[in-house]
Amino acid sequence: MKTRIMLVDDNDELLESLKEFFSADSETEIAAVAKSGESAIEVFGRVRPDVLILDLVMPGMDGFEVMERIEKRECKILILSALSQDAFVTKAMNLGADYYMLKPAKPENIKKRIAELMSPATAAPADKTAPASSRIKNRSLEEKITNIFITVGIPAHIKGYQFLREAIKLAIDNPDIINSITKKLYPEVAEKFDTSPSKVERAIRHAIEVAWNRGKIENINSLFGVRVYNHNEKPTNGEFIALVADKMLLESV
Repeated sequence: MKTRIMLVDDNDELLESLKEFFSADSETEIAAVAKSGESAIEVFGRVRPDVLILDLVMPGMDGFEVMERIEKRECKILILSALSQDAFVTKAMNLGADYYMLKPAKPENIKKRIAELMSPATAAPADKTAPASSRIKNRSLEEKITNIFITVGIPAHIKGYQFLREAIKLAIDNPDIINSITKKLYPEVAEKFDTSPSKVERAIRHAIEVAWNRGKIENINSLFGVRVYNHNEKPTNGEFIALVADKMLLESV
């Protein structure tokens, strides 16, 4: 069955390029197109797409208000915006966005993100015997990880963001996997995203380096309540994954 997508953007040129690409794609179907927030809300309720590709800056009602007013249900929301500031990313994710991409983005990369969002592996187990990641209370696991990444300065538009998030979820479900990071953790993340373990390792390392280069070291120390690192050192991939996973497991108790 094709994935039904809805495009919302006031840029005619962008809309036409996306319509042309996805119309020729055998795995997707364009359910609707809207050029304003008001129109998006009206059309969304009728077509109930699987994925909503949404711009944030539009005349009149912006994308944030659209997310506040629609009934998301099972629909995935992919933000496609030129806004790169952390505050905007955080707000979008807290309002229910599942992924945040920066413009300009190639249609091929958007398609990959859609495939990831629609993968059964992204759905949390519902039964009571589910792993720890599905039992973490209060805010959702995804939101908790997103907020941690924003706090320490890991931007949502780099590849390492998604790889790192998946690695942390795996470490929460199976803490012992951190002891086999090269043999098990990287390969499992790589399999999900159809890439190689070495690329996963490099992308995660880059994401951590970006955070440290942004100078937000005090944020991570505040986040964990102790002075974990200083400006002259940064954690290895395994240390950072274990640190965040342990924090979230402790909060779930």
